[in-house]
Amino acid sequence: MCTTTTLPYRDASLSIERRVDDLLGRMTVEEKVAQLGSLWIYEIADDRGLNRQWAQERMAHGLGQVTRLAGGSSLGPVETAYLANQIQRFLIEETRLGIPALIHDECCSGFLANGAISFPQIIGLASTWMPELVEAMTRMIRQQMRVVGVHHGLAPVLDIARDPRWGRTEETFGEDPYLTTVMGIAYIRGLQGEDWSDGVMATGKHFVGYSASEGGLNWAPAHITPRELREVYLAPFEAAVHAARLASIMPAYHEIDGEPCSSSRRLMTEILRNEWGFDGLVVSDYMAIDQLRTYHRLACNKVHAARLALEAGMDLELPSFDAYGPALVEAIHAGDIPLEWVDRSVRRMLRLKFAFGLFERPYVDPDAVPAVFAAPSQRVLAREIARKSIVLLKNDGDLLPLSKTISAIAVIGPNADSTRNLLGDYSYPAHIETLITLRQLGFSEHPLPESIRLVETDASMISVVEAIRRAVSPETRVYYARGCDINSNSTEGFDEAIATARKADVAVVVVGDKSGLTPECTSGEFRDSAHLTLPGVQQDLVEAILATGTPVVLVLVTGRPYAIPHLVEASPVVVEAWLPGAEGASALAEVLFGDVNPGGKLPITFPRHVGQVPLFYAHRPSGARSFFYGPYMDESNEPLFPFGFGLSYTRFAFEHLVVTPDKAPTDGEVQVSVEVINTGTRAGDEVVQVYTRTEGASVTRPVKELRGFQRVHLAPGERKRVTFMVPVELFAWYDAAMQRVVEPVAIQVMVGNSSAHLPLRATLTLTGDRRVIAQRRAWVGRVTVTSVE
Repeated sequence: MCTTTTLPYRDASLSIERRVDDLLGRMTVEEKVAQLGSLWIYEIADDRGLNRQWAQERMAHGLGQVTRLAGGSSLGPVETAYLANQIQRFLIEETRLGIPALIHDECCSGFLANGAISFPQIIGLASTWMPELVEAMTRMIRQQMRVVGVHHGLAPVLDIARDPRWGRTEETFGEDPYLTTVMGIAYIRGLQGEDWSDGVMATGKHFVGYSASEGGLNWAPAHITPRELREVYLAPFEAAVHAARLASIMPAYHEIDGEPCSSSRRLMTEILRNEWGFDGLVVSDYMAIDQLRTYHRLACNKVHAARLALEAGMDLELPSFDAYGPALVEAIHAGDIPLEWVDRSVRRMLRLKFAFGLFERPYVDPDAVPAVFAAPSQRVLAREIARKSIVLLKNDGDLLPLSKTISAIAVIGPNADSTRNLLGDYSYPAHIETLITLRQLGFSEHPLPESIRLVETDASMISVVEAIRRAVSPETRVYYARGCDINSNSTEGFDEAIATARKADVAVVVVGDKSGLTPECTSGEFRDSAHLTLPGVQQDLVEAILATGTPVVLVLVTGRPYAIPHLVEASPVVVEAWLPGAEGASALAEVLFGDVNPGGKLPITFPRHVGQVPLFYAHRPSGARSFFYGPYMDESNEPLFPFGFGLSYTRFAFEHLVVTPDKAPTDGEVQVSVEVINTGTRAGDEVVQVYTRTEGASVTRPVKELRGFQRVHLAPGERKRVTFMVPVELFAWYDAAMQRVVEPVAIQVMVGNSSAHLPLRATLTLTGDRRVIAQRRAWVGRVTVTSVE
C-alpha cells in the first residue's frame, strides 16, 4: 500500500530525529501500538512460508518485532533468510506506512537456529577467563544472525549467580561482578559491532537481581539490600551501558521489596535512563507484562498491567501482543492511558529501525548464507573455547594425562554417550523441545507448525566415548556402559557398569545434567535444585564404580556446581567440563590424554553442602563463619572448591609484586606488577588474579574483591611480567548515605591464582580528600604482558 518515496521519513539524507518526527506524526494509535508489540514466527508463517491471511489479520497496522524467526521453526538458514525477506516485503509493500520490522532471537551461547553451531554454555565461557574469546564468539554469532535477517539478540545474561540452586546459573558468568562486567562488555562489543550496518542489538538481562531469588527458585522474590543491589547486581549493567553502549535491557520476572521489576519506574526510568543516561530499548521478558496480573497479582486486568509497564518505561512487549494489544488501543482512545507514554516508546523503536537502515536495506541475500554457516572457523573457535573452559579440580598422583596406549579404558555414565547433553539450555535442540512440550501441555495459544521436529544435535557432533575412541591407540580397548539415566531412580544398569569398570585400567565416569527447560531436564530455566546433589542415582553409580578399585576420572558435565564432597574425596581425578557445546567431547578428550593442558578457573564457588548456600568469596568480614567456633555444628564453613580455582599439568609460581605508587590520590591510578613463572615441565596457562581488601572505610567492605585478571601462556621455565593498571575509581563503594565514594584508606593488594591462594601481598594507601563519584569514568583496568629474560 505504501508506494510513495517522497515522504520525509523516507529521505535517508535527513537526520534520524527528523525522520522519526515525521513518521510518528503520520501514525494512527493503532499503528503506534503495533510498533510496541511482537509476533511469534509461527503466528504469521506456516510450513510454506509467510501465511498471507495470518499476516493480513495480524500485521495490518505494522509490527514492532518478529519473535524467534529461526528459533521458533525448523527452517534451515537459507530458508530462514527467505522468510525474513517475505515478512519485510509484506510490511513494506502491504501496510499503509511501510515500516519494516526488527527481528529478534536468542543467542546465549550461540545463535538459536537450526544449523548454527553451539558454543560452550556461558558458565564454561566464564571459566576461560578470556574476554577475547567471548568477543570472538559473539562476532561469529553476529555474522550468522545478520545474514539471515535478525537484528536483535536476547543476551547476555548479566545476573550474578551466588546461589547454584537457581537453574539458570549455567547462563551466567558466575558470582563476581567484576568478572561478569569484563566478560559482559566483551560479549556486547562482539555482538553489536562498530555500528548497526552489520551489528546486532545486545540485551542485558535480567534487570536486576533475578539470580538472588528466595530458595533459588525461578521467578521468586529477591531480598537485596540497597548497597548490595548497587555494588553487586547493578554493577555489570551500569558498566554495559557506559562502556559497551548496550542497546537493549530486559527487566526480570521477579520482584524486589514488593516491586516487580517489570513495573519498576525506579529501575527502568530513574536509574537506567535518568542516572545512567541509557537511550536504548527496554523490552519485556516473555509474558512478563501480563505476569503483573497473573503471577504478582499487582494488576487487576491486562490494561492495568500495560499501564503499569508503560508508565515505568517498558517499551516493547515480547513475545507476542497481549497486554500491549487491542485493549491498550481502546484504553488510549478512551483517554485512560496517556498517548505520550506510547509515543515515547514508539519513538525509541523507530529510532532503532532508522539506525539499522531498514527503510533503505530491508532485505538480506539468501545466497550469502551458506558461506557464513559453513565457515570452518566457527568450529575451530568452539573447540578452542571448550579447551580453555575445562577446569581440572583434582589430579592426585598425576593420574592425568592418560596414556593413549593404555590397555583398556572404561567410559561410563549417562553423559558418556550423549551429544544432546553437551549443550546448554538456550541451544536450538533444547528450545525446540520446549516449544513442543508447551504445545502438548496446551500452554501456547498459537499452535506450532506440525512439521516442527526435534533436533537432537547437529550431525557432526560426537559423544565423549566416541572422542575417547578416536584419541587412543588402535590397540586400546574402550568399553562403554551407561549405568543409569540422568534423573531416574533405576539402578538396572549398575551391574553392567561395574563389570565394565573391572575390565579396565581406568574408568572415565561422565555424569551430570541434561540442560533445558522441559521436566526431564536437571539444569536450565525452570529447573531449580533443592539438594545440589547429582540428579537421580548418579552419585550411587559413581560410588559403585569407585568401589571396584579401578582408578576413576570423574568428569562433570553440568550446568551448576554440585555439592559432592564424598565423591571428590574418593575420586583421584575430578574434571569440570560444564556444558561444553558442539566441540566439547573432542576438547575433553584432548585434555584427558594430554594434547591440551587444562587451565580453566572456576567463576563460581563450589559448596560442600546445600546448607552453606549462598557461599561466595567476597563476603563481609563477619560472613561465612559462625561465632564463636567458625564452622557449622555439622559441616565445614569452607567451600569444596573456591572461586578462581583450577589446576594444571604443570606448576606455577609468583614473584616480585610491585605496587606503584604505594600512596595514590583518590582520583589516581595504580600499577600492580607481578612475575609469573612456569616451574614445571609442560607448557601451560595460568590465570593471574588480583584482589584487594579495603581497610578503614566508613562502611564494612568484603574481605576480597577481584580487581584484575589475565590468562598467560608459559613454556616450561618461562617467566612473564603481568602489569595491571587499576584506576582508583574501581575501588569505589557506597557509603552510609548511599553515595558512591572513594575515601583515604588502606588497600591490601593480593595476587595469586585463586581467591584462596594469594601468596603475594602489598599495601596501598589512598590519600587526599574523600571523593564522591557521581558518574564513573572507569569500569575495567588495563593489562599488559611482557617476557622476562
